[in-house]
Amino acid sequence: MPADPHLDRLANATLLVPFESYDAPRWVLEGLADGMAGVCLFHNNIADPEQVARLNSHLAEAAEAPLISLDEEGGDVTRIGQRSGSGYPGNAALGAVDDADLTRAVHRSLGAQLRELGFSLDLAPSADVNTVAENPGIGTRSFGADAALVARHTAAAVTGLQEGGVAACAKHFPGHGATRQDSHVELPVVEAGRELLFERELRPFRAAVEAGVQSILTAHIRLPELGLTGPATLAPSVVSGLLRTDLGFEGTVITDAIEMEGVSARIGMPEAAVQALIAGCDLLCLGRFVYADQVAAIREAVTAAVAQGRLGGERLEEAAARTARLRSWTAGRPASASAEGVGLDSARRAVRVDGDLGALNDPVVVEIDAPAGIAAGEVPWGLSPWFAGTRRLNPASARPQEVLEAARGRDLVVVVRDAHRHADTRALVAELCRQRPELVVVEMGLPVWRPQCRAHISTYGAGRVNGQSAAEVLGAPAAASVG
Repeated sequence: MPADPHLDRLANATLLVPFESYDAPRWVLEGLADGMAGVCLFHNNIADPEQVARLNSHLAEAAEAPLISLDEEGGDVTRIGQRSGSGYPGNAALGAVDDADLTRAVHRSLGAQLRELGFSLDLAPSADVNTVAENPGIGTRSFGADAALVARHTAAAVTGLQEGGVAACAKHFPGHGATRQDSHVELPVVEAGRELLFERELRPFRAAVEAGVQSILTAHIRLPELGLTGPATLAPSVVSGLLRTDLGFEGTVITDAIEMEGVSARIGMPEAAVQALIAGCDLLCLGRFVYADQVAAIREAVTAAVAQGRLGGERLEEAAARTARLRSWTAGRPASASAEGVGLDSARRAVRVDGDLGALNDPVVVEIDAPAGIAAGEVPWGLSPWFAGTRRLNPASARPQEVLEAARGRDLVVVVRDAHRHADTRALVAELCRQRPELVVVEMGLPVWRPQCRAHISTYGAGRVNGQSAAEVLGAPAAASVG
């Protein structure tokens, strides 16, 4: 089939691509000039504020208002805070405070910071209602387990981000909070019928639509009670039905990453991209490790689907038009001023202390290691910036007696992260508490499991400001700047 430049350009308009390095490669710059919608930056593209601002300026020169995006949720999922932890507390902490004005202010400051760095689209906030505590993909990324609370904070976050100068993107539609699997590695199941879905999962997304959210990102989940045998991203009944018709959303629908196993493991990325567009998605977020050759294969699959009559040309034009409107919305939008200290102030307000903490005697601080979530990646966490000599222990191999011996004559502080999800962590901490019931436990994930101890501190997140807030409560002797 001979090349059709117009069709290629329409296909390009559906692509949000990653790339390999701190500098934009030629294939990305040429792709943007040829109509590619934009890029999504990850840890491997961001070294420091000066570098990423230069990179984004270079990208912006390649086309008129390309979408320059990232996943910046604050708290555990941060790209700009990858090296030292986030200066914002994350959604679970904001939900614990439950002050919608504060959530709006935090996200306005975050949006302003992103705009100042040259970003135009933030793939946030998470609008998922986290009703399953063991959920491996959401957890502290959610504002909470109550649909009404999540809805009001989702609306506040959307408003704040867009006041800050970037387009917001509520995710993961129609709701990833009731899953026990991670869609990065498999296809999770949500056991919810239509009535429950509207009452719980869809409530925050309706709030986002009413708040004027510019984009919504789909979830690679299966809803068997709605008759879905495959992922929601590829289902017209979800994208064109629930989202467009029932919720009345007219903005840009973005897929979660096409490289994720939950959507493409069985059919491959090119076919998943085609089916997502047929379902009604407008913009294909490809993921982190999808580069030039794979991008070309996806583009070719889209144009071939049009030529074969599987994907209507009008549907492709509609998707390109919606993406163009999103780009137009972001063009020239000024950044508001970021609020100095709002991230730390909100993290401080989220900290909860259960028990009698009192003054500590030269505490020994040990952190029980926990695997990083796939969405978050490897980001520093814990209390070591404020307590010199802090040790990180592997819960599977740590010996309780050695920990107790090292803390002889001093107070002991044990730091955990989502202990309810890790049996070996619970076993180790329970034994330490049995022998030293006066020790202090700091939980930097969701405080679902509460051991028997002198005091239990909950931060509702592992961002840098969450850690600083806990350190202050513990009377940390060392000050550390928040990156």
